[in-house]
Amino acid sequence: MESSLREHSSDGLPADRAGLRVAVVVPAYRVEDRIEEVIRTLPVWVGTVVVVDDGSPDRTAERVEALRDPRVRLVRHERNLGVGAAVVAGFREALRHHPHVVVKMDGDGQMDPIHLPRLLGPLLRHEADLAKGNRYRNLRSLEGMPTVRRLGNAGLTFLVKLASGHWRMFDPTNGYLATRAELLERLDLDRLPRGYFFECGLLVELGLLRAKVQDVPIPARYRGEASSLSVGAALLGFPVRLLRGCVRRVLRHYFLYDFTAASLFLAAGIPLMAFGIGFGAYEWARSARTGIVASTGTVMLAALPVILGFQLLLQALVLDVASAPPEPVCPPLALGPGAAPQRASDAPTR
Repeated sequence: MESSLREHSSDGLPADRAGLRVAVVVPAYRVEDRIEEVIRTLPVWVGTVVVVDDGSPDRTAERVEALRDPRVRLVRHERNLGVGAAVVAGFREALRHHPHVVVKMDGDGQMDPIHLPRLLGPLLRHEADLAKGNRYRNLRSLEGMPTVRRLGNAGLTFLVKLASGHWRMFDPTNGYLATRAELLERLDLDRLPRGYFFECGLLVELGLLRAKVQDVPIPARYRGEASSLSVGAALLGFPVRLLRGCVRRVLRHYFLYDFTAASLFLAAGIPLMAFGIGFGAYEWARSARTGIVASTGTVMLAALPVILGFQLLLQALVLDVASAPPEPVCPPLALGPGAAPQRASDAPTR
């Protein structure tokens, strides 16, 4: 395994990787023409491959069984439950085999296994709890990405950053990721979304744990597949769920667990903004109904709270960006012959 990792990587990974156990989770739906290639091209040092057939109506499961790869564990859903449900089922099955690291790849072949060592790098170097691909750091990959998807991802990225607190992350819908198994054990997997909101929802839940997420530049391979995720539907449906995640994070981190300057700015800024907007809207409606122009004092009484509230909220946002998790919540990997993955219950609390 050590020689295989060194052969595939030039990213300066730690020299001692003996005993590293890697599990790959592959959610599969209507990918009978790609799933065999995905499994065959996985490096030999991947010890466990969990393929979740999410009620696929084609021969995806049969193609997986025909490979007779001893590493493969096939999980079958009788009906389609969604990509998030498939990944969660794959995570649970992977954790049964006690890996150090769990990787999630899609079954459509867009995620090249050649980049796996690069994706594992931040975890092995104890730089992050979860590493994920970022297609936006590769211009050639961007040229092959549909324009609508690029624009949609840009808008969605800011909303996910706001909800999760991962301000140094980009491309939140990228599903090519590697995470510490211990981090998955700390997560309440039942809270993760079951549909296409899964990647964004996972980042939100990791933000609640103050886990550190690091982007890894990895290009995607587009082969003319039509994306099953509608950008328009995502921009219409995701913001409400992200707003709930943002409220959960703010209440937990700035009012339940701690009270900082950002908490004070939020506590003052939100009421000021609400009063200014509400009072201004009321006076505007009254002026439009009666035809009487509002006085300068009335205008200022509405404008000043909005201005002050906006400045306080902006300062709270700046402090939130500066307070991004500085280090991983999981301890360094203990590798070596016979080394067992540390369980979440054994880890020191922070």
